[in-house]
Amino acid sequence: MYKRRRRKVIPTKNLSPALILVFLFVIVLVGGFAIYYYFNYIYKAPSNRVSQDLSIHFLELGNQYTGDCSLIKVGNTEVLIDAGSKSSSVSTIKSYLDQYVTDGTLEYVIATHAHEDHIAGFGTAKNVDSLLDLYQVGTLIQFVHTNSNSVVYQNYCREVEEAKSRGTMVYNALQCINATDGAQKIYELDKGVKLEILDQKYYHETTSNENNNSVCCQIIQNNERYYLFTGDLESGGESSLVDLNQDSLHQVELYKAGHHGSNTSSSSKLLSKIRPKHVCVCCCAGSSQYTDNTENQFPTQEFINRVAPYTDQVYVTTLCTNFDAGIFESMNGNIVLYCKDEKTTVNCSNNNLILKNTAWFKSNRTMPSVWLASSI
Repeated sequence: MYKRRRRKVIPTKNLSPALILVFLFVIVLVGGFAIYYYFNYIYKAPSNRVSQDLSIHFLELGNQYTGDCSLIKVGNTEVLIDAGSKSSSVSTIKSYLDQYVTDGTLEYVIATHAHEDHIAGFGTAKNVDSLLDLYQVGTLIQFVHTNSNSVVYQNYCREVEEAKSRGTMVYNALQCINATDGAQKIYELDKGVKLEILDQKYYHETTSNENNNSVCCQIIQNNERYYLFTGDLESGGESSLVDLNQDSLHQVELYKAGHHGSNTSSSSKLLSKIRPKHVCVCCCAGSSQYTDNTENQFPTQEFINRVAPYTDQVYVTTLCTNFDAGIFESMNGNIVLYCKDEKTTVNCSNNNLILKNTAWFKSNRTMPSVWLASSI
């Protein structure tokens, strides 16, 4: 009769504690590696990260006048912030926008305040198409108050009413802050990318300084990267911007220099809060349009001195070589920041020189010591 051979069992009591510990350590190590490999290389968790490239554009405006015009594009969504500097800039702006606005629709337009160098492209004469005529606009967000009664502002008001008749939703910044009448404080532009309207005290009270009526906003990418736009807000308004947005303002990847790099904006209080990595200045550098005092021509020495401790990555759209003769040229030209995968790259239509390395800067401005001391 066949007898089953008994399996020899090694008694665990013969194993030393050290050997058991080694055995357990190997099990934990192998198991940990398996979990790491699964979650990093096999399992793809749901992500709020941007699904499309985010690009931010600062446009040249086709003349010797300083003005603002910025385009934000993510996926199939476009946001246009301001449209200066003159009504004659419309054709220049349209030629640029048509490369990116392929469906004829600007989902969002923001008019920061009523100065010509910010709304001229929206407020053309009746017989001239404005950008509000040339594109279908989904939502227009505008300033709460103004002291202006200029022809450009009156034209702007007419164009806005016509846009409303074509279906554009029009809100002011205070309606957005309070989320009333259909307005929103935060608009989702694409997966992981939002537009946030930021509060400041001159939405709530009037001021004789038109610049302080500026609508302020930021683009938020993946809840970790921020891109700030403050129009022409000056230091008093900037102080309230910081105070009213303590939880919303963070270090910014990009700061669109307030008021074209003037000495009245980009205050120390704001800069110490946002600590910008990149700064873009929309101006005609060295233009005598507003002053013959060369130190106070955009971008001013005082602005440069205040920005310098945080970054030397400062870019400027245009250079004015003779304002009275209407002679200008590209400095950086159209400035584009591409923002994806936690990386920001800058590509300009003329050159990628940062401000401190330009011939204009070397001839007209004093190098801040922090820029001399080290490469930031």
